[in-house]
This record gives sequence, C-alpha cells and structure tokens, in this order.
Amino acid sequence: MDYFIVAENVTRTYEDKIALDNFNIKIPKGSIYGILGPNGAGKTTFIRIINQITKPDSGTIYFNGEPLQPKHISHIGYMPEERGLYKNMKIGEQAIYLAQLKGMNKTEAKSRLEYWFDKLKIDKWWNKKLSELSKGMAQKIQFVVTVLHNPDLLIFDEPFSGFDPVNANLIRDEILELKEKGTTILFSSHRMESVEELCDYIALINNSKKILDGSVKEIRHKFKQDKFKIRITDIDFFEIENLMQLNVVENLTKRDNEYSFSIKISNRNYLKYFITELSTKGTILSFYEEIPSMNEVFINAVNSKNL
Repeated sequence: MDYFIVAENVTRTYEDKIALDNFNIKIPKGSIYGILGPNGAGKTTFIRIINQITKPDSGTIYFNGEPLQPKHISHIGYMPEERGLYKNMKIGEQAIYLAQLKGMNKTEAKSRLEYWFDKLKIDKWWNKKLSELSKGMAQKIQFVVTVLHNPDLLIFDEPFSGFDPVNANLIRDEILELKEKGTTILFSSHRMESVEELCDYIALINNSKKILDGSVKEIRHKFKQDKFKIRITDIDFFEIENLMQLNVVENLTKRDNEYSFSIKISNRNYLKYFITELSTKGTILSFYEEIPSMNEVFINAVNSKNL
C-alpha cells in the first residue's frame, strides 16, 4: 500500500505537557483518514506539525515519500476548526488573495473561484463582506478557499461545524468527490456518525498516545461483543416471559404483534441451539449481529485506556 503521510516516532512537548508521545501513523494515498480523540489528546498538535505551524521535538514526518519540507505547504489545503477569513473584506477579493498565497495567479484563481461559487450556488456573495453572512455561509467560503488550489492533501478540522443538515450533506458529497479524484484527506471530528460514514481508516489518540488504528470496518468488528438482534412475530406471550428469565436477553420491546430484543451469546453452538428453538415458537423476521458504532468504539477504547 502507498502512503501519503507517514509519521515515525513523533514527539512534541509544551513546557511540562507531552502533546504527542512517540506517535506513529501511516495514511494511505487517496483515502479519508480520521484522527479522533478527546479534547487535548494531541490531534491538533499533529495537524499543526503537518502544516509546519510547529515542529516536533523528535521523530520524522514523510510527505508523499519525502521528509516534510516548506515546499510541501503549497500542496496542502487546511480548514481549521477556528476559521481564518477576514470579516470586513469582500469575499471574492480575499478569496483571490488567499489563492495567490498558495501560488495561483489572479486569472487562474478567479476562474476556479467562479467554478466553485457556481457549483455551491454562492455566486451572489462575491461582493459581500464575511460579516454579512451567517456562520454556515462563511463555512462554505472557507471550504472553497481550502480546496481551490487542488491540493494533494486536504485537512479538515470539524468541517461540518455550523452547517445545517442540507449544507452538511452538500459538503460531505464534495469531500467524497475530491477523494474519488485521488485527493488524500485527513479528517478530525467529534461527530462519530460523520467519521463512520466518511472515513476509510481512523487513528484514536488519547493522552498523547495512539491507542488504536486501522480500517473503520476492522475496528468496529474488533469491538464486537457477541450481541445479536432478533425480531420475531406470531409468538405467545408466555414464551416471551420464559425468554426474559434467561440472562442472555436484553432490551425487549413490543410493537403490534412483533417483538424485538437483543441476546448476548459467545458460544456459537448455544447460539445456534437458541435460534433453532426460538424458530419453533414463532416466525423470526430478522436476525443479525450487532456491530458497535464508532461512537461506542470511541467511548469503550478511551475508557479502557483510562482505567
């Protein structure tokens, strides 16, 4: 597998606080990679190191096979959680200015801006000041400025902050389209549903250390708890009462003539026996293993490391 970002033994301290401790990570090319962790875990420090806002005390970052260098800045698009646009400057004017800082000439910048403004239906905002826009509108401008120069690496820190559901979906679709075009995307968010939906891989940082990483699918399966969800109908109530006497049954609910509940069974032979017996009592509508959400994985992983 080809990797766009590789961090080897990266450590960064601030006075007496260790922000990153011997941190290692490999971000595959063309993937969406989520950096997760509680507040203060070290996520922002890692992002700042890649952007060369700060330097590691030790360790090495490789950028597309080369040691990270100042020349790589022009190949990065960074949308920080705290946005950095000028409130009293006209939007079109400052967007062109910021594009020029990334190495684009004025004509090229204006052409690409017109494309993006038309695509996101914000062309009427060109001569407005940022202070005249809502937070969500300002977020769209920040997104355009971030992706305008077609960077090889995009870094989004809480990209959906301030967006209503409609515009959040719009930006999500644009991020997925950029990935399909080959852009590598580094993604930091506390919204686990977004991580689960968008990310191919994640790394979880806690107390300056990486505590797990891998593909989202693999990690969710790693945290399985042998729980299964069952929906059944045409079953007598006394049979349901008998089920509730078993320690394996949880979260029983009833709707019309249908019952739904979870079971927790690790022994596969007993599971097979249980389902076979249950099928003689009623009609099983569905039966599937419950895979934990990324939110559950996040909570379990962090709590286990804090014990």
